[in-house]
Amino acid sequence: MTHDARPSPWVCRYSFAIAVLILLSAVPLCFAKQDSVPDWVRDAAAQKLPDYPAETNAVVLLDDTTYSVAANGQATEHYRRVVKILRPQGRDDATVAVPFDKDTKILSLHVWSIGPDGHQYAMKDNEFVQYGYPGQGNFFEDDKVKVANAPGRDPGGVVAYEYEQRIRPLLTEKTWFFQSDLPSLSQTFTLELPLGYTFGTVWAHHDSMKAADLESQRWRWEMKDVPAIDLNHVLYRPAELSLAGRMTMHYSGAGIPVSTNGTWQSIGEWYQGLAKDRLVATPEIAAKASELTAGKTDFYDKAEAIGEFLQDQVRYFVIEMGIGGYQPHFAGDIFHNRYGDCKDKATLLSAMLSSVGIHSALMMVDTSRGVVDPDAPSIVGDHMIAAIEIPKGYSSPKLHSVITAKNGRQYLIFDPTWDKTPFGQLEHGLQGGYGLLLEGDQSQIVALPVLSPELNTIHRTAQFQLQLDGSLKGTVTEKRYGDISENRRRLYLMGDAKEQSDFLDNMLSNDFTTFTVSGFKVQNAASLSKDLTTSYSLNADHFAKIMGPLLMVRPRVLGSDSLETDHKTRKVPINLRQTLQATDDFSIELPAGYTVDETPDPVKVDLGFAAYQSSVEVKGDTLHYTRTYTVRKVTLSSDRYSDLQKLAGVIEADEQSRAVLKKR
Repeated sequence: MTHDARPSPWVCRYSFAIAVLILLSAVPLCFAKQDSVPDWVRDAAAQKLPDYPAETNAVVLLDDTTYSVAANGQATEHYRRVVKILRPQGRDDATVAVPFDKDTKILSLHVWSIGPDGHQYAMKDNEFVQYGYPGQGNFFEDDKVKVANAPGRDPGGVVAYEYEQRIRPLLTEKTWFFQSDLPSLSQTFTLELPLGYTFGTVWAHHDSMKAADLESQRWRWEMKDVPAIDLNHVLYRPAELSLAGRMTMHYSGAGIPVSTNGTWQSIGEWYQGLAKDRLVATPEIAAKASELTAGKTDFYDKAEAIGEFLQDQVRYFVIEMGIGGYQPHFAGDIFHNRYGDCKDKATLLSAMLSSVGIHSALMMVDTSRGVVDPDAPSIVGDHMIAAIEIPKGYSSPKLHSVITAKNGRQYLIFDPTWDKTPFGQLEHGLQGGYGLLLEGDQSQIVALPVLSPELNTIHRTAQFQLQLDGSLKGTVTEKRYGDISENRRRLYLMGDAKEQSDFLDNMLSNDFTTFTVSGFKVQNAASLSKDLTTSYSLNADHFAKIMGPLLMVRPRVLGSDSLETDHKTRKVPINLRQTLQATDDFSIELPAGYTVDETPDPVKVDLGFAAYQSSVEVKGDTLHYTRTYTVRKVTLSSDRYSDLQKLAGVIEADEQSRAVLKKR
């Protein structure tokens, strides 16, 4: 793949390069007569490899970028890459895919390879395949990609390519992503600037390095033996880009109309120039906002009405061409068409709010926690949300996702694209990360809040009757609120009856061998401010195990809070995904003639980041089981993995514990 596979920011989508993989099976393999590869390819291929783990699929032998800026600000990128395939799974890592659009013309592209048998190949221009994506799914964009599958892409083979591409940067920033999921023997980045230009660098997830001065306004950074970020089979893994080392370079000069100086403020001022005229409310927008807020005087009620309109009535759809990957469409066009991408929806929200006297700002974020680094100002990010300014002195118990800027202003952080998160809250993927508040010269990086577990809940209640033959029957009610209800709300709103039935059957099969369900009901699937409530009647055969005069019963009848852990050495942070609170309250009426002989001991453990407690009580002829599982943090350092293992063991033991019933 290409060395820089990050998508254009703020379109809330998967990487363009990832989409290319779907098409690779259509790319024909070509076989050519014996050719000759360039010396730099031959030299890279001749290097002796270090000892890599057996599961390493491929290794980057050479990765070399030269970024040249002309006096008028236009840039040209010259890139070379050589990859050696070590395992069959590494073939995809040697696929050449170079994205481009009307503003990033590929001036030249050459691909060579050396087969495992030493045969050398040079691909011809007519052997490359070009793809485009107009009208695909939820996207219409002018991005294209040139793809090549070189011959000899087998274990022991080497694939090399070189291209030159014209870049028309929208701001004076270039990010060098020098670490990925493959190990790399040699990484270099060379910067060439016109006379009078200056530059600065910021580094993320790596110590800063000083460039070698090559004179004549040329500098080079070089790295050797860059380790891979291997997150395969890593439990609770963070995003790869939250760990990958990168350097962002900002430059400035007299020939550039708009430049940034490597600060968050300058990036915000740059973006204000792109978006300012797009935020203007048209008469139609103002009329709709007035209609939605008619009779409402409270700040929250007015903002909620408009926010829910954006969530429900403006469809997510991307039309992106050139600068459109960064710049939103005009609010009037978004309103008229009733669709837009994430930055479009945030823009229309801002316009509608402004028409009823509520100020808001756009906020740049990344949907993967940890990618936006507060110490490395850049436009690295893939999503745009909104920050709604809260009137001074206003308070409400409904305000949850709140940040305070350096000037003391408070903002309610809201994502109009995330259509299953209640207004006033923030989806779990953004919690605990960072966002750039885009307020012109007041722009600043801010920490996004981690919400209380009580805002993301599961509450299961059930009343059962245990029969003499060990079967169980009863009724179950489950209530979900917050992000934890998102997938099920989608299922019950968009899935058909079979999908819903299959989901319930698969879920219950984890706890019962044979069972039947009847009377299934769903309430409040579309009402985000209310609990998603499901209820049903359950009959389960062979629930209790009969052992002579005894019955062995699992008080935790259904539903699991189990955690999967392993015994591997932990080296990367632990991603717990979301805060939550899950409670169970089950009663089991004993069969006639039986009494409780033994119950599991109560459990109570609090590790700070999470807590778990359960108890079993006997009240007359009824066994009563209660438990509460709480997660308070979304990220842990790697040295807390032993605590997570301890918690997993406690939960597993409790969920499998048994009460013993005996005949009177």
